[in-house]
Amino acid sequence: MTAKRWTPLNLLLLLLFVMLAILAMFPLYALTIASMKPSKELLRMGLNIKWDFEIMSFKNYAFIVSESAHKYIVWFRNSVWISAVYTLFSLLLSSMVGYGLAMYRFRGRNAVFVFVLLVMMVPLEIIMLPLFKQMIGFRMIDTYRGVILPFLVAPLPIFFFRQYAAGLPKDYLDAGRMDGCTEYGIFFRIMVPLMMPAFGAMAILQALGSWNSFIWPLIVLKSGEKLTLPIGLASLVTPYGNNYDILITGSVIAILPILIVFIFFQRYFVSGLTVGGVKG
Repeated sequence: MTAKRWTPLNLLLLLLFVMLAILAMFPLYALTIASMKPSKELLRMGLNIKWDFEIMSFKNYAFIVSESAHKYIVWFRNSVWISAVYTLFSLLLSSMVGYGLAMYRFRGRNAVFVFVLLVMMVPLEIIMLPLFKQMIGFRMIDTYRGVILPFLVAPLPIFFFRQYAAGLPKDYLDAGRMDGCTEYGIFFRIMVPLMMPAFGAMAILQALGSWNSFIWPLIVLKSGEKLTLPIGLASLVTPYGNNYDILITGSVIAILPILIVFIFFQRYFVSGLTVGGVKG
């Protein structure tokens, strides 16, 4: 194999993307530095990128993981549990719906798909009140079920899985049936491995959406021990006192789970999005 030749245009594009990456990472860099400063310094100087080793320390991080910050640990655990359960079941159910819309022909299939597209256009603010009344009727207020169930089968992943599955060869279904596989066996043993890039992309998006969700959990959850991390961090800023040092430190730690999810699913996300067909 011949080595790739670096043309002036390639070097210019590389420099441009490096600068964009640095620009994108700059807020995180400033946030990390601020997380190691005391609250008084943040109130006096605000967010800045100046390294001052005389006042910088890991005391804020030590406090976060100590028993004194029990609430933060509880909020973090609640968010991890909700995001993990939501992402897992959302991927499972949404992929099955999208796969069914793409691979099976039945009466009303196109109408169902159009309905999915219409639901994608409806913002949460419009359906918030009816959903809240339903949660009251189902006795799911102040429960994790009330946070997870209303959005478990979301239109965006259904649309994504449907579009991805529509590009897969239907010959795999016929081959699986000839080998004696059930329809569920065909889906889990044959189609799911082929749809791994789609699962990787949707796992990142669904986990990120659930982790950052604020409005709906704020409406449903009432008990302090059941609050999620975004709600808990927002409660640190009050008219009676602002714990900016803990707020910023907690925000930095809150980035880590999503970063881990992205790193874990990145190889699926960037892997080949084209699926080879069956040779005739």
